[in-house]
Amino acid sequence: MKLLNRSRFFVSKTGVLFAGIVLGLTANNAVAQEKDPYLAGFEAYAKEVRSYTDSLYKAVNSYVADAERTEKSVGYIGRVLPIPKAQKVTDGVYTVVGSMIWHNPANFGLNNNLSFIVFEDGVFVFNAGANPALAYSLHQQIKQVTSKPVKWVAVENNQGHAYLGASYWVDVGVKNLYSSQLANDQFDAAFDMIKAEWGTRVGKELTLHARNVSDKFTTFENELAIDVGGGEKVILKDFGPGHTPASTSAYIPSRKVILTGDLGFNERMPVFFSYTDSFAWEASFKRMMDEIPADTIVVPGHGTPTDMQTAKKQMYDYLVYMHKEVQKVVDAGGKMEDAVQVDQSMYKDRPVFQQAATNNAEHIYIEITGGDF
Repeated sequence: MKLLNRSRFFVSKTGVLFAGIVLGLTANNAVAQEKDPYLAGFEAYAKEVRSYTDSLYKAVNSYVADAERTEKSVGYIGRVLPIPKAQKVTDGVYTVVGSMIWHNPANFGLNNNLSFIVFEDGVFVFNAGANPALAYSLHQQIKQVTSKPVKWVAVENNQGHAYLGASYWVDVGVKNLYSSQLANDQFDAAFDMIKAEWGTRVGKELTLHARNVSDKFTTFENELAIDVGGGEKVILKDFGPGHTPASTSAYIPSRKVILTGDLGFNERMPVFFSYTDSFAWEASFKRMMDEIPADTIVVPGHGTPTDMQTAKKQMYDYLVYMHKEVQKVVDAGGKMEDAVQVDQSMYKDRPVFQQAATNNAEHIYIEITGGDF
């Protein structure tokens, strides 16, 4: 899909959250392979010796097959990534707050929030992670909090940082994975493209073992209630289109907390892509506020946990303001260059403001006037 010109490439001026720690996992490796280089080396060796020793050829290939099975059985073999420590939101609810900028080698693709909730019967994870290494690293943090197994994993949308780590959770034995039907269909159809893009941006070494496991997901259309034991439920809800066409939130009434997914941004500047319907986003957020009690704790898709009032100010009020101001420009016969002059200075301290503000104004202008993205 074609993005707005100003949204094709994002180069942050704010720096990176995890400066200088890349563990050699870099997207700049021009020779990165789609197959594990360790196993690829043994396969090449097997081919070399085949002409003069069939027994060694078979032994090496047998080793490669056994190593591949072992890798798959544990989901990921490697070091724990130095991601932020999960912060406690409320009783049994934790979130790892991701980088506020774009996915890149220094943040390992962790530029959204990864959350987990400890229930009587096990652990519920919200967002699978951008790659198996991130999923594994989150899992190690979970093990430091509880000895209970991860039993459920849900994803917020079809984007790489929500979905690409899902194969890790399947490999370690998680049977209950959830997504909206639309997001799952979109991810399945675009898996190769999504994996390639994230590999290029973050490092192919990180995304190498990510597999398409969309066929393992239980899907839903609007809402799905999941019994997690102890009389508690997680309610997965799609309040409507937002940052992406399908946007799943997870509401836990017993804990008075909602994980909004990308329906909610806190502190970080919202970003509109070609597939973003910003007017539907406003309506979806209002629907969420109408249905969820006002005293509910909000864990956004991007940014730190907050309360409903702050979440409204940070996300909903921004949408309302921009829609109103750009509509004024259109009503006055203004052009796109006039729309980008709408005052957004009150948001200038938000991460990625420089990359998002003009793009967002252009996007809304096109939505109102019916132009082409």
